[in-house]
Amino acid sequence: MGSTLRILHVVVNMNRGGAETLLMNLYRSIDRSQVQFDFLTFKEGVFDQEINSLGGKVYRIPYVTETGHIGYLKSLKRFFANHKEYKIIHSHLDKMSGFVLRAAKKAGIPTRIAHSHNTESEGNIAIRTYKSLAGRNIIPYATDLFACSDLASQWLFKSQKGTAKILKNGINPSDFIFSEKKRKTVREELMIDAQSFVWGHIGRLANQKNHAFLIKLFSEYSEMNKHAVLLLAGDGPLREELEKKVKEMNLEHKVRFLGIRSDINQLLQAFDVFVFPSLHEGLPVTLIEAQGSGLPCVISDTITQEVDLGANLVTFRSLHDVSSWLGKISEIDSAPRHRSNTYTRLVDSGYDINKTALELQDYYLACGGDTSETSYNLYSNI
Repeated sequence: MGSTLRILHVVVNMNRGGAETLLMNLYRSIDRSQVQFDFLTFKEGVFDQEINSLGGKVYRIPYVTETGHIGYLKSLKRFFANHKEYKIIHSHLDKMSGFVLRAAKKAGIPTRIAHSHNTESEGNIAIRTYKSLAGRNIIPYATDLFACSDLASQWLFKSQKGTAKILKNGINPSDFIFSEKKRKTVREELMIDAQSFVWGHIGRLANQKNHAFLIKLFSEYSEMNKHAVLLLAGDGPLREELEKKVKEMNLEHKVRFLGIRSDINQLLQAFDVFVFPSLHEGLPVTLIEAQGSGLPCVISDTITQEVDLGANLVTFRSLHDVSSWLGKISEIDSAPRHRSNTYTRLVDSGYDINKTALELQDYYLACGGDTSETSYNLYSNI
């Protein structure tokens, strides 16, 4: 057997976001004697230590916000000039992947993958305009297009969406199977009594996740059910603002900020309903995980229908109709607490990370021996 093929993944940082969680799920599941992951990042991440322990390398260069446009492009050029060992680069920066892929092309990297994880850019008008300019470089400089959903593909790749491969945001289904014993243990650890009706949310505390709507919704519901509790797992730039809002609404005894958690599969056991009113998403890993634990989910209709695994767990609601959210959540509250085993459904729907990792591994190995510029029409069945 030849030497291990090293893949360079490009991310902002390796924290517990959706794309990063998927990458770590893949990384833990691949045969690392054949394929190894390295990461080009711009900030420190919570997964950095684990990556190193698995044999990966984490590189860091300044981001555009630190060094400006010209400095950023120079940093990319310098990095690729000093790391000619990579044959495959896999970029997860959505529109900002454009500048990375252009630099990689100029450095002679033969396989350049753009991966779409979202359906909209974040930021003000100036930031969105800059990202849009960056995004124009994706189609000319990418050899391969990946997306987590059809909507994510359509958003980033436009007319080329039909050539993109859909790589499902897989999980390890056995880790999320519901257990009454685990539920009891986690709720005891969180000091939540048996009669409490627990709303759960997992996500970065940022505008995209629409926590302001979630907290307002919960405030109205808590007047209907005094035993309602809201658990928020995650961290982000809006944490201080949201904590202040909760305090102003006199909800601090009912709304708990849990911070970044490494035990999401356990935490989901404690929830009674997963409420997810995002403004936009690609295809959230957290919603696959929630369904994997048999948890009812009430989510915004801005999220792709592809996320529904058909287990009768997902309900879509309009962000313009608060009463319909309250009505559905009340219905779940009134129903007997029952959690189904969705293991087989997840596997049959293609969300088993072990299968996804094997397919991606085969894809990388095939591309690793191919130095042509036409690879992205060859492996369309991932």
